[in-house]
Amino acid sequence: MKLAKLKCIAAITLLVALAIPVSLEAQEHKSKHQKYKLIDLGTFGGPVSYNSNDPSGGGGASGILSPRGSVVGAADTSIPDPNYPNTCLVCPLDPLILHAFRWQDGVLTDLGALPGVNSSFANWISPKGLVVGFSENSAIDPLLGVPEVDAVLWKDGEVFNLGTIEGGYESNAFAVNDRGQVAGVFVNTIPDPFSPFGLQVRAFLWQNGVMEDLGTLDTGTTASAWFMNESGQIAGSSYTNTTPNPVTGVPTFDPFLWETGSMKDLGTLGGTFGFPNDLNNRGEVVGQSNLAGDLSAHPFLWTEGSLEDLGTLGGSNGEATWINDEGQIVGTADLPVFGHHAFLWKPGMKKLKDLGTVAGDPCSHALNINLQGQVVGNSSDCVTPHHAFLWEKGQMVDLNKLVQSKSGLQLADALNINERGEIAGLGLPPGCGDPFVCGHAFLLIPCDHNHDGSGNCEDNSGGTTTTAQSSSEPVTQNPK
Repeated sequence: MKLAKLKCIAAITLLVALAIPVSLEAQEHKSKHQKYKLIDLGTFGGPVSYNSNDPSGGGGASGILSPRGSVVGAADTSIPDPNYPNTCLVCPLDPLILHAFRWQDGVLTDLGALPGVNSSFANWISPKGLVVGFSENSAIDPLLGVPEVDAVLWKDGEVFNLGTIEGGYESNAFAVNDRGQVAGVFVNTIPDPFSPFGLQVRAFLWQNGVMEDLGTLDTGTTASAWFMNESGQIAGSSYTNTTPNPVTGVPTFDPFLWETGSMKDLGTLGGTFGFPNDLNNRGEVVGQSNLAGDLSAHPFLWTEGSLEDLGTLGGSNGEATWINDEGQIVGTADLPVFGHHAFLWKPGMKKLKDLGTVAGDPCSHALNINLQGQVVGNSSDCVTPHHAFLWEKGQMVDLNKLVQSKSGLQLADALNINERGEIAGLGLPPGCGDPFVCGHAFLLIPCDHNHDGSGNCEDNSGGTTTTAQSSSEPVTQNPK
């Protein structure tokens, strides 16, 4: 943080000396950060809870926290998975059955799964509380030999199976808006040597009870839909042809924006591989794209028909992970010699702002920014997240220092922050070294007048863990 420079004038030395403590006091007040109440969301009897199925961060946690403070994800039950280690294509490698959850107002609700001993996962919650994700359906995919999963929608205490189309056996829902439109992917039965599953993966839009194949770019065979905004625009990525490129080994892969029945190719920064990480309500898309030669990749912003290279922090690579509705962007970018740092970019800026790291860490990664300009992410050893951070008022602070929890939970990764300043992420219980193996999902709630009416954490010691309760309400399930 920059300190104000004081001009020393001999004639008023005494006045300057008196002014210095006042200036320092004002600076200390300016940099004061909000305290938080920590809620360990816990599990359904097993060791792990997840609030993102994407260990790399990026856009995988875009929709896990609602504007009203609801969090979604999945948590272990105590039930052994009968198919382990032959888990579903998109399931974490976990020996226990896990169920989708929603945390709201102190209650952790088991959203259930499709009938049978099945795992489920919630990927996204809309502003008004619609939840989508996937559930196993008790069948084994005859083509892939793994448990089948279907895209599902949780609404009003019921789980709705969105099914698949074109004869396929797999689907997954990644985003939903308050209109009830759902975006995701399904797998059909057509062989595709460049698909990770050996079969074509296609993007879908589900609305009014009908799943629609959104097609692909040009002559491509595989496409995925990852993000949707409140106006129904969808961002994803698609092969554009069937000819592999010499460096990537796969056909050209471009980000797209779909709206009103048309899929628009957003192009790349000269390379043959690019993908989106977020889509805001203004129709702006951010992500990562290879440069010419496919040896490096930069963060990009697509807006109003133009693709902009946001550059790096002096190194070769970077990616943009989130854009808010004012066009502020965060992500991570390489440094000139070693490591990568979180960055911030705002409209009008000519270069990325380096947000630094938590003291002692060589690397950091920014994952989310709200309209107040508060940024969250993780600071790390460049491999595993260790310190969840909040960047505000020009300063990065370890979120562990803003709570006084007696739970022992170390906050490792802050994935999302809403406009109320609530923060969702992953933490490490005592003895746990990896949040994606033994971690717990958490929520931080600001101790302010908007939340507890007192502006402090006296009732919860500035962050004492609040134990979430599992709901005992039954979940109605609509089979496929």
